[in-house]
Amino acid sequence: MTRILGIDPGSQRTGVGIIDVDATGRTTHVYHAPLDLLAGAAAAPGDLPQRLRRLLDGLRAVLDEHRPDEVAIEQVFMSKNADSALKLGQARGAAICAVVMRDLPVHEYGARQVKLALVGTGAADKAQVQHMVGAMLGLKGRLQADAADALAIAITHAHVRASAQRLGIDSKMAWSRR
Repeated sequence: MTRILGIDPGSQRTGVGIIDVDATGRTTHVYHAPLDLLAGAAAAPGDLPQRLRRLLDGLRAVLDEHRPDEVAIEQVFMSKNADSALKLGQARGAAICAVVMRDLPVHEYGARQVKLALVGTGAADKAQVQHMVGAMLGLKGRLQADAADALAIAITHAHVRASAQRLGIDSKMAWSRR
């Protein structure tokens, strides 16, 4: 059994989702939640360092409680707003630091890769991704968007990992064209 933590980084909310994958590739839901980085008086919207601390503290708690074996995180996409992209990059960097300090392997996937793996098209919308995550994991009701994205990233890694194992290649090379 392999436990995979998916992370959808954000500077206001970071989604976390955990699944277990057995030797046959069957996935089981373990946990999902958004880490609200704006909650509390110490994390005002303009105070990015305090939000990054909340992100690190929240991820540490998730890591301590659930002990994942591997981590999958969404890559940063270039947006039109440079300030937003920089903040997202800082949140992503903080998340990566939290997991590599635990010597966990990190696998990165672009949003289009995740959508393609779950829905069959890289142009899928959030509602389609949320629906597929719920269907694949047998979850009822509407999923919070950031947590659903984190579970989608974890599921994507589980699929890539299984395909890479069948092909006898490293999972980091599975999406590479090099």
